[in-house]
Amino acid sequence: MTGAAGGVGTLLRPRLAREGRVLRLLDLVPIEAGPGEEALAADLTDPDAMAKAVDGVDAILHLGGHSVERPWQQILDANINGTYVVLEAARRAGVRHVVLASSNHAVGFQPRTDEVPDYLFPRPDTYYGVSKVAKEALGSLYHDRYGMAVTCLRIGSCFERPRDARMLSTWLSPDDCARLVEAAIAAEGFHVVWGVSANTRRWWSLDEGRAIGFEPRDDAEAYAAEVLGDDEPDLSALPHSHVGGRFCEPRYDADNLTRES
Repeated sequence: MTGAAGGVGTLLRPRLAREGRVLRLLDLVPIEAGPGEEALAADLTDPDAMAKAVDGVDAILHLGGHSVERPWQQILDANINGTYVVLEAARRAGVRHVVLASSNHAVGFQPRTDEVPDYLFPRPDTYYGVSKVAKEALGSLYHDRYGMAVTCLRIGSCFERPRDARMLSTWLSPDDCARLVEAAIAAEGFHVVWGVSANTRRWWSLDEGRAIGFEPRDDAEAYAAEVLGDDEPDLSALPHSHVGGRFCEPRYDADNLTRES
């Protein structure tokens, strides 16, 4: 698991633990390994480090990289080149199954419809979204050229509970996320799957997820009264009118990004 110290990785670690399974955790920051875990501190853009990290593994869950918008060079290095390095290391090591954490932001400028279909054509909303399009494209290439089984998860909002009105539609519960990863690890072929729970207000398809064996059990509606109070959201306005929500706002224009040295 790359990016194992991040938010999704932290939620998944206890949920992916199994008798007889060893989780090899990789991140830039040191991780304290628990029972059934091995921890490595390494840069996923380092080919030698990644070659050592994937040696002997059965499957890779690639969560690493920037999880929000960043200036182009940072996105290029960590998210795009990093994914290439991970997939190339997997190919050289003979790893058969790779799961790639994509995002709804790969299609962020697509408008809301009654049910947004699987394999929706890319319309990224940010450089971060572009990196997810590139990640899916690299996964497709490594499947078609090398026969690797690759599943790309267009994750919505994976937190312990939905935090706002938008997440009542886009929430992926941690338990459902683990169920989705288990299904994706076992899937053959190439797939692009929405990472979303069985939310009453869901407007993303679950057809492809169910086709690979994912059956979500949780529903954000259990938190609706707590999140909304007496106010129903205006679905014609951001963050509800487009798949990418507030990532479509002008504050994410290139000239507005904070430049980091």
